[in-house]
Amino acid sequence: MELAFRGEVFEWRGPAPYFYVAVPEEESEDIRAIAEAVTYGWGVIPVRVQVGDVAWSTSLFPKDGRYLVPLKAAVRRQAGVETGDVVALRLTVGGADGT
Repeated sequence: MELAFRGEVFEWRGPAPYFYVAVPEEESEDIRAIAEAVTYGWGVIPVRVQVGDVAWSTSLFPKDGRYLVPLKAAVRRQAGVETGDVVALRLTVGGADGT
């Protein structure tokens, strides 16, 4: 499954700061519909993400009925993304091949 959407980068403070973009509600519902087939446990969903020319593999985290896309520091630097930026993301749910 491939999804494209825009979202704001936000910081979630914890033991270390973490940065995420929330998947919109409609797209989160689409993911939830196939989650059981693609999850590898704990409710996390493997995805391939692209922001601009930067692509990487990660896992979506469920939170309050939606999913969060984590943005590693190296990815944010390479893509020139800062907290508060609205970015366009493309997700391939299930990883590189969508399975």
